Amino acid sequence: MSVSCRYAAQSCARQLRTTAARTPLRTSSAVALQRRYNSTEASPKISAIVDQISQLTLLETADLVASLKSRLNIPDLPVGGFAAAAAPAAAPAAVEEAEDAAPAAAEKTLFSVKLMAFDAGAKPKVIKEVKNLLGLSLVDSKKFVESAPKLMKESVPKDEAEKIVAAMKELGATVVME
Repeated sequence: MSVSCRYAAQSCARQLRTTAARTPLRTSSAVALQRRYNSTEASPKISAIVDQISQLTLLETADLVASLKSRLNIPDLPVGGFAAAAAPAAAPAAVEEAEDAAPAAAEKTLFSVKLMAFDAGAKPKVIKEVKNLLGLSLVDSKKFVESAPKLMKESVPKDEAEKIVAAMKELGATVVME
């Protein structure tokens, strides 16, 4: 069971508990539902399904999961755990695709902005600007500026990166877009 399905099941169970706690039902079906919910044993139908699934091979289980996802319209979302471990395995294919696409998309769209140096007289202004840009405290901004050269922002769109470079150069800092 994927994490999103498990989360949905837990949310539904939580909602049923709170609804049942607020409006106590006295019908026979409600009593049976409460008994079933509080029961630790699964219904015979569920037990049979669990037994059948536990006898499947790994490939058959993967096919079962894929068919359930398609029938129930559950999107494929990588969420930690096994999905994060599978990503490095797919990396070589992605590198080959990126190499093929590199000549077509020669212009870079995302840049890194790096603070290289600053004028000693402009240090307070540079610290204030770094504080505003990065959302750091004044002390952290001072430490950041004093430890130049240091990467300010990563994966910034070109226009935003150019604005940062222009503002910092105006204050007397040397900033580079990479």
